[in-house]
Amino acid sequence: MMVVMIGLLAIGIMGCGKSESTSASPKQTTFQKAKKDKRVVVGFANEKPYAYATSDGKLTGESVEVARVILKRLGIKEMDGVLTEFGSLIPGLKADRFDMITAGMFITPERANEVDFANPDYSIGEAIAVKKGNPYHIKSYEDIKNNSEVKVGVIAGTAEANYVKESGVNASQITVISDNPSALSALQSGRVDVITMTGPALRSLLDTAKSNNVEKVKDFKQPVINGKSVKGYGATVFRKQDDDFREAFNKELEKMKKDGELLKILKKYGFTENELPGDVTTEQLIK
Repeated sequence: MMVVMIGLLAIGIMGCGKSESTSASPKQTTFQKAKKDKRVVVGFANEKPYAYATSDGKLTGESVEVARVILKRLGIKEMDGVLTEFGSLIPGLKADRFDMITAGMFITPERANEVDFANPDYSIGEAIAVKKGNPYHIKSYEDIKNNSEVKVGVIAGTAEANYVKESGVNASQITVISDNPSALSALQSGRVDVITMTGPALRSLLDTAKSNNVEKVKDFKQPVINGKSVKGYGATVFRKQDDDFREAFNKELEKMKKDGELLKILKKYGFTENELPGDVTTEQLIK
C-alpha cells in the first residue's frame, strides 16, 4: 500500500485556501483527469478513526485507507488532503476545493440532495460520554430532553446534531462545537455535561486523550427517530456530476468486501465484523 506523506503545515495551508483539485474541464470528467494525472485531492475533517493527520504528517484513517486501496486499483497513485471543518466538507466539494470526501460521512437523504455517495463501507451506532460517575444518570437522548439542566455538545454538521434535535432536546440545551477534541475539552471543563458522536469516533477520542475524569456510557440506548432505531452508514462522497468516478469506486469496493480487504482495514481502526455494511446500498438508504 502506498504511503502518502503530507506535512501538517501544508495541510493547514491547503485547508485555508483553494486547493489544486483535479476539477475537470468540460470535455474531461474528474475521474478521467485523476487517472491521467494519477492524483486526486480529498477533503477530510481530522476525525479519528475515519480520517486524520498523524503527528508525522501522514493522512490516514478508515475512510482514507479504504479510498487509498480503491484509488490505487483504479490507477490513481497519489492522494493529497485538504483539512476542512466537518460542516464545510460538502460546500467545499461543491466549490471544487477537492475532488471527493473521505471523512466517514453518514449517508442521509438530505446530504444526498447535494452530493452523491458511494455505497457504504461501514455501519455503526451512536455513543455518548459524560463526567466520571455519570452525575446526571444519562443513558439516552431522552434523558437529556427530560432534564433541562443538562447541556449536550454536538459537532457542527454531523448526523448527531440532527438526531439530538429530532429526539426533542431543546435548542437551549445544545452547544454546537467545531470538532471532536474541542467537544472533549468542553466536557472536561464543564461547559457541557455530555457529548455525542459515533461509537468508533468516541472510542478513539477517549483512547487518545486518556482522560480520567470522563467516561463513555456503556449502556447507552440508541436513539429512535421517526419510529426507527438509528444506525449510521458511512461512505466516500462525490460531486453529482461524477457518476463515472462513483460507479468505478463502487465496483472496487464490492471486490474489497468479497476478498476481505475491507474488514482488514476496518479492524485496523478499531471496527469489528459487526460493523461491516453488508449488502446495504446507498440507494436503499436515501429512499
